[in-house]
Amino acid sequence: MGLNVAIQMDHVSSITIKGDTTFALGLEAQRRGHALFHYTPDRLSLRDGRATARIEPLELRDEAGKHFTLGAPERTDLASMGVILLRQDPPFDMAYITATHILDRVHPKTLVVNDPASVRNAPEKIFVTEFPDLMPETLITKDPQEVAAFRAEFGEIVLKPLYGNGGAGVFHLTREDRNLTSFLEVFERLSREPFIVQRYLSDVRKGDKRIILIDGAFAGAINRVPAETDARSNMHVGGRAEPTELTEREREICERIGPELKRQGLILVGIDVIGGYLTEINVTSPTGIREVARFGGTDIAALFWDSVEDKVAAGRG
Repeated sequence: MGLNVAIQMDHVSSITIKGDTTFALGLEAQRRGHALFHYTPDRLSLRDGRATARIEPLELRDEAGKHFTLGAPERTDLASMGVILLRQDPPFDMAYITATHILDRVHPKTLVVNDPASVRNAPEKIFVTEFPDLMPETLITKDPQEVAAFRAEFGEIVLKPLYGNGGAGVFHLTREDRNLTSFLEVFERLSREPFIVQRYLSDVRKGDKRIILIDGAFAGAINRVPAETDARSNMHVGGRAEPTELTEREREICERIGPELKRQGLILVGIDVIGGYLTEINVTSPTGIREVARFGGTDIAALFWDSVEDKVAAGRG
Protein backbone atom coordinates (compact mmCIF):
# COMPACT_ATOMS: atom_id res chain seq x y z
CA MET A 1 0.00 0.00 0.00
CA GLY A 2 1.83 3.09 -1.23
CA LEU A 3 0.73 6.28 0.51
CA ASN A 4 1.35 9.94 -0.16
CA VAL A 5 2.80 11.17 3.14
CA ALA A 6 3.11 14.90 3.83
CA ILE A 7 5.35 15.88 6.75
CA GLN A 8 4.64 19.21 8.42
CA MET A 9 7.94 19.97 10.15
CA ASP A 10 10.70 22.44 10.82
CA HIS A 11 12.70 22.68 7.61
CA VAL A 12 14.46 19.41 6.84
CA SER A 13 17.74 21.29 6.36
CA SER A 14 17.72 22.32 10.04
CA ILE A 15 17.54 18.87 11.64
CA THR A 16 20.37 16.80 13.12
CA ILE A 17 19.65 13.36 11.71
CA LYS A 18 21.54 11.35 14.35
CA GLY A 19 18.78 11.82 16.88
CA ASP A 20 15.84 13.13 14.86
CA THR A 21 12.62 11.13 15.20
CA THR A 22 10.89 12.82 12.25
CA PHE A 23 13.80 11.81 10.03
CA ALA A 24 13.57 8.21 11.27
CA LEU A 25 9.83 8.10 10.56
CA GLY A 26 10.42 9.49 7.07
CA LEU A 27 13.17 6.95 6.32
CA GLU A 28 10.92 4.06 7.31
CA ALA A 29 8.02 5.40 5.26
CA GLN A 30 10.34 5.73 2.25
CA ARG A 31 11.65 2.18 2.78
CA ARG A 32 8.06 0.92 2.62
CA GLY A 33 7.45 2.61 -0.71
CA HIS A 34 5.46 5.60 0.50
CA ALA A 35 5.97 8.91 -1.34
CA LEU A 36 7.22 11.71 0.94
CA PHE A 37 6.34 15.39 0.74
CA HIS A 38 7.71 18.21 2.90
CA TYR A 39 6.37 21.56 4.04
CA THR A 40 6.93 23.96 6.92
CA PRO A 41 3.99 25.31 8.97
CA ASP A 42 4.25 28.78 7.40
CA ARG A 43 3.32 27.22 4.02
CA LEU A 44 -0.04 26.04 5.38
CA SER A 45 -3.18 27.86 4.17
CA LEU A 46 -6.95 27.68 4.60
CA ARG A 47 -9.23 29.08 1.91
CA ASP A 48 -12.94 28.46 1.43
CA GLY A 49 -12.79 25.52 3.80
CA ARG A 50 -9.89 23.80 2.01
CA ALA A 51 -6.53 23.22 3.69
CA THR A 52 -3.61 23.57 1.30
CA ALA A 53 0.16 23.83 1.49
CA ARG A 54 3.02 24.42 -0.92
CA ILE A 55 4.59 20.99 -0.59
CA GLU A 56 7.84 19.64 -2.03
CA PRO A 57 8.64 16.04 -2.98
CA LEU A 58 11.19 14.75 -0.46
CA GLU A 59 13.89 12.09 -0.68
CA LEU A 60 15.85 11.16 2.45
CA ARG A 61 19.28 9.59 2.90
CA ASP A 62 20.87 8.54 6.18
CA GLU A 63 24.01 10.54 5.40
CA ALA A 64 24.92 13.52 7.56
CA GLY A 65 25.39 16.67 5.52
CA LYS A 66 23.52 15.39 2.47
CA HIS A 67 20.48 13.81 4.04
CA PHE A 68 17.74 15.18 1.78
CA THR A 69 16.71 16.27 -1.67
CA LEU A 70 13.67 18.47 -2.28
CA GLY A 71 11.72 18.82 -5.50
CA ALA A 72 9.85 21.86 -6.80
CA PRO A 73 7.08 23.16 -4.50
CA GLU A 74 3.48 22.83 -5.64
CA ARG A 75 0.32 24.15 -4.01
CA THR A 76 -1.60 21.03 -3.00
CA ASP A 77 -4.95 20.26 -1.39
CA LEU A 78 -3.93 18.35 1.74
CA ALA A 79 -7.09 16.26 1.49
CA SER A 80 -5.37 14.50 -1.42
CA MET A 81 -2.69 13.12 0.91
CA GLY A 82 -3.01 9.70 2.51
CA VAL A 83 -1.27 10.69 5.76
CA ILE A 84 -0.03 13.95 7.29
CA LEU A 85 2.58 13.87 10.04
CA LEU A 86 2.22 16.85 12.41
CA ARG A 87 5.85 17.05 13.48
CA GLN A 88 7.08 20.62 13.92
CA ASP A 89 8.73 21.30 17.27
CA PRO A 90 7.05 23.46 19.92
CA PRO A 91 6.77 26.10 21.41
CA PHE A 92 3.09 25.33 21.69
CA ASP A 93 1.88 28.82 20.87
CA MET A 94 -1.00 30.34 18.89
CA ALA A 95 0.73 29.51 15.59
CA TYR A 96 0.85 25.86 16.63
CA ILE A 97 -2.78 25.93 17.73
CA THR A 98 -3.85 27.58 14.46
CA ALA A 99 -2.11 24.83 12.48
CA THR A 100 -4.13 22.20 14.36
CA HIS A 101 -7.36 24.02 13.49
CA ILE A 102 -6.44 24.04 9.79
CA LEU A 103 -5.53 20.35 9.84
CA ASP A 104 -8.89 19.59 11.46
CA ARG A 105 -10.39 20.32 8.02
CA VAL A 106 -8.79 17.20 6.51
CA HIS A 107 -8.72 14.78 9.47
CA PRO A 108 -9.83 11.98 9.75
CA LYS A 109 -10.51 11.45 6.02
CA THR A 110 -6.81 12.14 5.63
CA LEU A 111 -5.18 10.65 8.71
CA VAL A 112 -3.26 13.33 10.66
CA VAL A 113 -0.82 11.97 13.23
CA ASN A 114 -1.16 12.90 15.98
CA ASP A 115 -4.86 13.83 15.88
CA PRO A 116 -4.77 17.66 15.66
CA ALA A 117 -7.72 18.22 18.00
CA SER A 118 -6.16 16.00 20.65
CA VAL A 119 -2.78 17.72 20.25
CA ARG A 120 -4.53 21.06 20.72
CA ASN A 121 -6.33 19.83 23.84
CA ALA A 122 -3.36 18.06 25.42
CA PRO A 123 -0.46 20.46 26.08
CA GLU A 124 2.29 18.27 27.52
CA LYS A 125 2.54 19.92 30.92
CA ILE A 126 -1.26 20.24 31.38
CA PHE A 127 -2.45 16.91 29.98
CA VAL A 128 -0.28 15.11 32.51
CA THR A 129 -2.29 16.66 35.36
CA GLU A 130 -5.17 14.34 34.46
CA PHE A 131 -3.16 11.70 36.32
CA PRO A 132 -2.27 13.51 39.59
CA ASP A 133 -1.55 10.32 41.55
CA LEU A 134 1.21 9.43 39.06
CA MET A 135 2.92 12.84 39.29
CA PRO A 136 5.12 14.71 41.74
CA GLU A 137 3.40 17.60 43.51
CA THR A 138 2.76 20.22 40.82
CA LEU A 139 1.56 23.81 40.75
CA ILE A 140 0.41 25.79 37.69
CA THR A 141 0.01 29.47 38.46
CA LYS A 142 0.93 33.04 37.63
CA ASP A 143 0.80 34.09 41.29
CA PRO A 144 4.28 34.68 42.79
CA GLN A 145 2.94 34.20 46.30
CA GLU A 146 1.67 30.73 45.40
CA VAL A 147 5.08 29.84 43.96
CA ALA A 148 6.82 31.09 47.10
CA ALA A 149 4.45 29.11 49.30
CA PHE A 150 5.04 25.98 47.21
CA ARG A 151 8.81 26.33 47.67
CA ALA A 152 8.36 26.92 51.39
CA GLU A 153 6.40 23.65 51.57
CA PHE A 154 8.78 21.45 49.56
CA GLY A 155 12.16 23.20 49.82
CA GLU A 156 13.58 22.35 46.41
CA ILE A 157 11.55 23.03 43.28
CA VAL A 158 11.80 23.03 39.51
CA LEU A 159 10.41 26.12 37.79
CA LYS A 160 9.73 26.09 34.03
CA PRO A 161 7.61 27.79 31.38
CA LEU A 162 4.26 26.07 30.89
CA TYR A 163 4.52 25.88 27.10
CA GLY A 164 8.29 25.62 26.69
CA ASN A 165 10.21 22.71 25.22
CA GLY A 166 13.62 21.10 25.05
CA GLY A 167 14.58 22.10 28.58
CA ALA A 168 14.64 25.82 27.75
CA GLY A 169 14.00 28.03 30.77
CA VAL A 170 14.06 25.18 33.31
CA PHE A 171 15.50 26.14 36.71
CA HIS A 172 16.24 24.12 39.82
CA LEU A 173 15.86 26.27 42.93
CA THR A 174 16.73 25.30 46.49
CA ARG A 175 15.10 26.63 49.65
CA GLU A 176 18.06 28.97 50.18
CA ASP A 177 18.25 30.29 46.62
CA ARG A 178 17.70 34.07 46.59
CA ASN A 179 16.88 34.27 42.87
CA LEU A 180 13.23 33.15 42.93
CA THR A 181 11.77 36.66 42.73
CA SER A 182 14.13 37.62 39.91
CA PHE A 183 13.32 34.46 37.96
CA LEU A 184 9.60 35.14 38.25
CA GLU A 185 10.09 38.74 37.08
CA VAL A 186 11.99 37.50 34.00
CA PHE A 187 9.33 34.88 33.25
CA GLU A 188 6.59 37.50 33.50
CA ARG A 189 8.35 39.77 31.02
CA LEU A 190 8.95 36.99 28.53
CA SER A 191 5.51 35.40 28.57
CA ARG A 192 1.91 36.00 29.61
CA GLU A 193 1.38 32.31 30.41
CA PRO A 194 1.48 30.78 33.89
CA PHE A 195 4.50 28.96 35.25
CA ILE A 196 4.65 25.29 36.13
CA VAL A 197 6.36 24.41 39.40
CA GLN A 198 7.13 20.88 40.61
CA ARG A 199 8.72 19.35 43.66
CA TYR A 200 12.35 18.65 42.78
CA LEU A 201 13.03 14.96 42.30
CA SER A 202 16.60 14.17 43.31
CA ASP A 203 16.40 10.92 41.34
CA VAL A 204 16.83 13.03 38.21
CA ARG A 205 20.60 12.67 38.80
CA LYS A 206 20.11 8.96 38.01
CA GLY A 207 18.23 9.88 34.85
CA ASP A 208 15.02 11.13 33.28
CA LYS A 209 13.50 8.18 31.44
CA ARG A 210 11.90 8.78 28.03
CA ILE A 211 9.31 6.09 27.34
CA ILE A 212 7.73 5.80 23.90
CA LEU A 213 4.20 4.52 23.42
CA ILE A 214 2.63 3.58 20.08
CA ASP A 215 -1.16 3.63 20.00
CA GLY A 216 -1.20 3.49 23.80
CA ALA A 217 1.19 0.54 24.16
CA PHE A 218 4.79 0.55 25.41
CA ALA A 219 7.26 0.49 22.51
CA GLY A 220 10.69 1.38 23.93
CA ALA A 221 12.65 3.52 26.37
CA ILE A 222 15.96 5.21 27.02
CA ASN A 223 17.39 6.82 30.13
CA ARG A 224 18.72 10.38 29.82
CA VAL A 225 21.32 11.30 32.43
CA PRO A 226 22.03 15.01 32.98
CA ALA A 227 25.53 16.41 32.74
CA GLU A 228 27.21 17.05 36.08
CA THR A 229 26.92 20.81 35.57
CA ASP A 230 23.26 20.88 34.47
CA ALA A 231 19.88 20.15 36.07
CA ARG A 232 18.38 19.18 32.69
CA SER A 233 18.63 15.79 31.05
CA ASN A 234 17.68 16.82 27.50
CA MET A 235 20.27 15.39 25.14
CA HIS A 236 20.74 18.55 23.09
CA VAL A 237 21.89 20.35 26.27
CA GLY A 238 24.39 17.69 27.26
CA GLY A 239 22.31 14.83 28.63
CA ARG A 240 23.69 11.33 28.03
CA ALA A 241 21.49 8.56 26.66
CA GLU A 242 21.85 5.04 28.03
CA PRO A 243 19.89 1.78 27.65
CA THR A 244 17.27 0.96 30.24
CA GLU A 245 14.48 -1.40 31.24
CA LEU A 246 11.06 -0.52 32.65
CA THR A 247 10.37 -0.88 36.35
CA GLU A 248 7.09 -2.27 37.63
CA ARG A 249 5.99 1.29 38.48
CA GLU A 250 6.78 2.51 34.97
CA ARG A 251 4.77 -0.35 33.45
CA GLU A 252 1.89 0.66 35.72
CA ILE A 253 2.13 4.24 34.41
CA CYS A 254 2.01 3.05 30.79
CA GLU A 255 -0.98 0.81 31.50
CA ARG A 256 -2.82 3.64 33.24
CA ILE A 257 -2.39 6.27 30.55
CA GLY A 258 -2.33 4.02 27.47
CA PRO A 259 -6.10 3.62 26.98
CA GLU A 260 -6.63 7.40 27.08
CA LEU A 261 -3.84 8.01 24.55
CA LYS A 262 -5.41 5.46 22.21
CA ARG A 263 -8.89 6.93 22.68
CA GLN A 264 -7.63 10.38 21.72
CA GLY A 265 -5.84 9.24 18.57
CA LEU A 266 -2.39 10.01 20.00
CA ILE A 267 -0.45 7.36 18.11
CA LEU A 268 3.11 8.47 18.92
CA VAL A 269 3.69 9.70 22.48
CA GLY A 270 6.79 10.17 24.61
CA ILE A 271 6.40 10.33 28.37
CA ASP A 272 9.02 11.45 30.88
CA VAL A 273 9.43 9.58 34.17
CA ILE A 274 11.81 10.48 37.02
CA GLY A 275 12.12 8.19 40.02
CA GLY A 276 8.75 6.58 39.31
CA TYR A 277 6.92 9.89 38.83
CA LEU A 278 5.33 10.94 35.53
CA THR A 279 6.39 14.53 34.73
CA GLU A 280 5.29 15.13 31.11
CA ILE A 281 3.25 13.54 28.33
CA ASN A 282 4.74 14.70 25.02
CA VAL A 283 2.28 14.62 22.11
CA THR A 284 3.38 17.42 19.76
CA SER A 285 6.71 16.18 18.37
CA PRO A 286 8.00 13.45 20.71
CA THR A 287 11.57 12.26 20.19
CA GLY A 288 13.82 9.39 21.24
CA ILE A 289 13.20 6.57 18.76
CA ARG A 290 16.63 6.72 17.11
CA GLU A 291 18.30 6.48 20.53
CA VAL A 292 16.18 3.43 21.39
CA ALA A 293 17.25 1.77 18.12
CA ARG A 294 20.90 2.73 18.69
CA PHE A 295 20.95 0.70 21.91
CA GLY A 296 19.43 -2.36 20.23
CA GLY A 297 15.84 -1.66 21.23
CA THR A 298 12.63 -2.03 19.27
CA ASP A 299 12.35 -0.53 15.78
CA ILE A 300 9.74 2.02 16.85
CA ALA A 301 9.52 3.61 13.39
CA ALA A 302 8.37 0.24 12.04
CA LEU A 303 5.78 -0.12 14.83
CA PHE A 304 4.55 3.39 14.08
CA TRP A 305 4.01 2.70 10.38
CA ASP A 306 2.41 -0.68 11.11
CA SER A 307 -0.17 1.20 13.20
CA VAL A 308 -0.67 4.01 10.68
CA GLU A 309 -1.04 1.63 7.74
CA ASP A 310 -3.58 -0.45 9.64
CA LYS A 311 -5.65 2.64 10.41
CA VAL A 312 -5.56 3.86 6.81
CA ALA A 313 -6.50 0.39 5.51
CA ALA A 314 -9.40 0.24 7.96
CA GLY A 315 -10.55 3.73 6.96
CA ARG A 316 -10.18 5.00 10.51
CA GLY A 317 -8.66 8.27 11.75
